[in-house]
Amino acid sequence: MTAPGAVTQPAFVAALLLGAALMARALARRGQEVRRVRVVLAGTGHPGPWDCALPARIRAGIGRLVEAARHRRELLCLPVGCLVGLWGDSPLPPLAAVAAVPLVRRRLRARARRRARERRTEAVIELCGSVAGELRAGRQPGEAVRAFDGEALGPAWAAVSAAARFGGDVPAALREAGRQEGAEGLAGVAACWQAAVDGGAGLASGLERVGQALSVERDQREELAAQLAGTRSTAVMLALLPAVALAMGAALGADPLRVLLHTPAGLGCLALGGALEGAGLAWTRRIVRAAAGGGEGP
Repeated sequence: MTAPGAVTQPAFVAALLLGAALMARALARRGQEVRRVRVVLAGTGHPGPWDCALPARIRAGIGRLVEAARHRRELLCLPVGCLVGLWGDSPLPPLAAVAAVPLVRRRLRARARRRARERRTEAVIELCGSVAGELRAGRQPGEAVRAFDGEALGPAWAAVSAAARFGGDVPAALREAGRQEGAEGLAGVAACWQAAVDGGAGLASGLERVGQALSVERDQREELAAQLAGTRSTAVMLALLPAVALAMGAALGADPLRVLLHTPAGLGCLALGGALEGAGLAWTRRIVRAAAGGGEGP
């Protein structure tokens, strides 16, 4: 009678090789950027404690791993899935890890977009306060705009600065920059600028009112996020309970992974549990998104 490990060994090796190939591809792509940076910065720093002890090829490999872990965190699913598959002697965890990579990547990109949106909102509020302060100090509007560091607003801010420097259409440039997520407040800045140019209204007072309104909206979002933090924490804790149960079962010597991955009843329980886990997370996220007015869920 063939042992379960012998039946699943070829499939496990294939899944392991697939995960290694995907990671190697990402590492090679990131390795090109690392080599460019090292060529540019060659000779500008001091050797680290490991530079003399490790060969150059090993140091380069470690650098690529660090860069991939920093910029491609979703690839960490692959070694975790391979380790779980090696522990449970099954190809299912590596295959599940490969399938989870695009999902985790999408989630990480959504989080990065949310953080960029928050940075743009903070930059618009800071812009209103900074320009209003410069105007009250006696500077011209164009000079006040050029003095502001709009790095958080991205390349679109360069067009605003250029329009202010060379006498272009500043309100149009502000509206164009305000199309970015989180920078919608620039439309109000553009309206204040247009009113000040056409009707001679006070630009500083208008910008202060816009900045105050944006600050109030930001504080409301932060308060709502603090109120929903408990719900998010509960959802995360409930999502991790199956893994904790598996670890406890393994500690007691029950070998739950072999039961789940090598028996028909275990595979059925695994499929049913995964479906219920996904449905629970989707339902919780829907509740949180509805409470947050369409914001990001857990």
